[in-house]
Amino acid sequence: MKKISVLIPCYNEEENVEAICKAVSDVLDSECGQYDHEILFIDNCSTDSTQTLLRNLCRDDKKVKAIFNAKNFGQSNSPYYGMLQTTGDCVVSLACDFQDPVELIPQYVREWENGYKIVIGIKEKSEENKLMYALRSCYYHFIKKFSEVEQIEHFTGFGLYDREFIEVLRSLDDPQPYLRGIVSELGFRRKEIPYTQPKRRAGKTKNNWYTLYDFAMLSVTSYTKIGLRLCTLLGFMIGALSAIIGIVYLIYKLVYWDSFIPGMAPVTIGMFLLGAIQLVFIGIMGEYIISINRRVMKRPLVIEEERINFEKEE
Repeated sequence: MKKISVLIPCYNEEENVEAICKAVSDVLDSECGQYDHEILFIDNCSTDSTQTLLRNLCRDDKKVKAIFNAKNFGQSNSPYYGMLQTTGDCVVSLACDFQDPVELIPQYVREWENGYKIVIGIKEKSEENKLMYALRSCYYHFIKKFSEVEQIEHFTGFGLYDREFIEVLRSLDDPQPYLRGIVSELGFRRKEIPYTQPKRRAGKTKNNWYTLYDFAMLSVTSYTKIGLRLCTLLGFMIGALSAIIGIVYLIYKLVYWDSFIPGMAPVTIGMFLLGAIQLVFIGIMGEYIISINRRVMKRPLVIEEERINFEKEE
């Protein structure tokens, strides 16, 4: 009997964990009854009652498993690590807040049985804040345009992954993985299924501008050279412009030597402009250096504090 693993990363989702577990179990029992299954929660060191609720779920149903991280290892590492801990023939990864429709799981499984190794959901529409959706669209267009690898727009990681692809992830040994890029770069033949993303069922999003920026820079430094190339091109352009301005000033001074007074304003403005540009360029290069440093240090993806209901596999 084939086995379906459902991975649900969570962090401070006390209002959703029980509901999402029941919803997934009901769908698997009613529409995927011919498969064995497991539901694996990986908790990123929640500070509310999420872990207590997960312990109760694991106690009541041995097919529900849980991994508790020793600390918060970020929204990229934790789900990636959780996928590597699953034991099914395929893995379905979805969010705990119901923004990834549970009802799509049977359709994913059918496409998997049709031969697709990867079946992913694409956000065709979203009920989230319109401004955020527009900003995300701009980001996806930017990454797709400048990436050396074909990128998938409005793909959040929600999808089904065959065991063969999970083994590919396991072999990468990447301490700073970007799953969305890996799927497009190294993934097998895939099926894309459009869906409308609903609002969160309950609770508040754990993302803020800093975490979104951090996640965006991970994709930029992993799959584009645009930052470094932009620094080089703008450096040449500013250098050429400065030379032209210098020549113009020299000519004016030679022609109107007795009346032309350049003043300090151009010098001051130019100094602040160049200083700001230098700081931006240093920041961009710093992002790439941070990415290199994290990969060179080879730190583990996640440090576990506890795992529940894994005794049989062990």
